[in-house]
Amino acid sequence: MQYNQMFSDMFKNTLDFNQFFSTGRRNIEALSAANQVVVESAQAISRRQAEVARANIDNALKVSKDLMTSGTPETSISKQSDLMKAFFENTLSNLREVSELVTKSSFEAFDVLNRRTAESLEEISAASTAATSSKKKSA
Repeated sequence: MQYNQMFSDMFKNTLDFNQFFSTGRRNIEALSAANQVVVESAQAISRRQAEVARANIDNALKVSKDLMTSGTPETSISKQSDLMKAFFENTLSNLREVSELVTKSSFEAFDVLNRRTAESLEEISAASTAATSSKKKSA
């Protein structure tokens, strides 16, 4: 009988497990929200990269057509140089834009998880404080 009493006393006035399950549920919801941010951002980045690729292909076709119909080899070389410079600058600009999108989405997902982590720590702290105070009252 003593063991039954000790076992039941061990779980009396302890932590609220419903609160812990609720905290876990909210943690999973926050993780799901962060994943949603990442998925939406990945889709936006993919769309933007497809747009850039399409524009680059269209531009390359136009440029190659212009180079084929240009007059002298000197003007062709000059045009090629100018076009390569413009293509390089455009590529750098597009790369910068995509990297900014990646950085922004990373920060958004991190913010969701960071907020939930802070809330979760506060909830756990409050639950342990409540359990400690209820143990002291019952003792």
